[in-house]
Amino acid sequence: MLFTSISFLYYFLPIVIIFYFIIPKKMRNFILLISSMVFYFYGEPKYIFLMLAEILIAYIGAILIDKYKKKSLLIASVSIHIGLLCIFKYTDFIILNINQILNTNLSPLRIALPIGISFYTFQILSYVIDVYKGKVKVQRNILKLATYISLFPQLIAGPIVRYETIESKLDNRNYNFENFSYGVRRFTIGLGKKVLIANMLGELCKQFTGTDEKSIVLYWIFAISYMLQIYFDFSSYSDMAIGLGRIFGFHFLENFNYPYTSKSITEFWRRWHISLSSWFKDYVYIPLGGNREGLKKQIRNILIVWGLTGIWHGASWNFVIWGALFGIILIIEKVFLGKYLEKLPTFFRRIYVLFVVMISFIIFNAESIGEAWKNIIGLFGANGENLINTYTKYYLRSYTVIIIAGFIGATPLLKNIILKLKKNEKANNIINLLEPLYIISILLVVTAYLVDNSYNPFLYFRF
Repeated sequence: MLFTSISFLYYFLPIVIIFYFIIPKKMRNFILLISSMVFYFYGEPKYIFLMLAEILIAYIGAILIDKYKKKSLLIASVSIHIGLLCIFKYTDFIILNINQILNTNLSPLRIALPIGISFYTFQILSYVIDVYKGKVKVQRNILKLATYISLFPQLIAGPIVRYETIESKLDNRNYNFENFSYGVRRFTIGLGKKVLIANMLGELCKQFTGTDEKSIVLYWIFAISYMLQIYFDFSSYSDMAIGLGRIFGFHFLENFNYPYTSKSITEFWRRWHISLSSWFKDYVYIPLGGNREGLKKQIRNILIVWGLTGIWHGASWNFVIWGALFGIILIIEKVFLGKYLEKLPTFFRRIYVLFVVMISFIIFNAESIGEAWKNIIGLFGANGENLINTYTKYYLRSYTVIIIAGFIGATPLLKNIILKLKKNEKANNIINLLEPLYIISILLVVTAYLVDNSYNPFLYFRF
């Protein structure tokens, strides 16, 4: 079930909210659990049993780890969850590569990827590891643990919520109008970003992929549009998840912090998909030794982390290359480039980041390495296309406004203007008066788009 669907917005969510707030507080985790199971069952009926099995394994495993404090139990628990993730996500990738290397003819199993498995697996792993380290208390109520793992606001595409973040909230959550209104506002803004910006940019990228009438300018339009699309697609989901969490009394951490304003790739990864990059830092990079054992081992650790980050996103070599590319650039910045970047004007540093990220997302989006290479060299006219053609002019006229809106929306410009205006009492009163109308307007326009069956994918459901 998509957040951006009529069935979710006007049936599922209102019913859940009504039941949630009319029942006694002690029953609210149960309502969230049942709602989450219904939500997941709607999209993945057969794989709900896999998720339930993983919850039970995590529950028993954590209790045993807490009781006996043995590393072997931790390794066994982690291995089971990673093993299941690998079976469902990487089996066919491994088979295809064996066929290519050994010239065999093994048949792919064509196992469908369970939605959200990458996200809930990492949440389970963080929980059992933190129990072993003593960072969190073991949860002996299986319903509460199941609620944490299956919580529908962030079940499908994150952010990756660690147990320590919401441990206390599972037992005691504060409810007030301020939190509820913030949640509604944050959810609706995310909804608008997804439907009105990400989806429209997605339509443009789809047109680029399907046409043979490409030009150099169209390659650039596609590269820029996809870079903006993936940001608005994923950050909008995080906005909606954070908003829904706040409605139900949870405070999820921010997952994006205007990454396209970064002045280095190192800074970019402190601002992009924060929950994932911090997860790999705390559970892979630091346990490997981080930067504590000399430059050579630090380089090794960075390459391992970014190899895993790439393959986490999907079972394809383009994701491995995408991750390795960022790992190499981060190493280069760490070893010598960073000190030179700091001496450059901010404008040039940001152009450098945007160009690297744009190229990386061309690789990320491609179905094959050949397609990625063709789209990259196309930016520089190496495919033999004209600078511009009639087809490109048509799409420039049609999408220039949305691309400009995307650039503005990817910066804190509007947010800073509003915060500055709010310092003036009169302006603050006007903004407070207009804000509900703005939110209602977004919801009405989005509804019109959804009723019209507009293009409405979620990119990160692939992962």
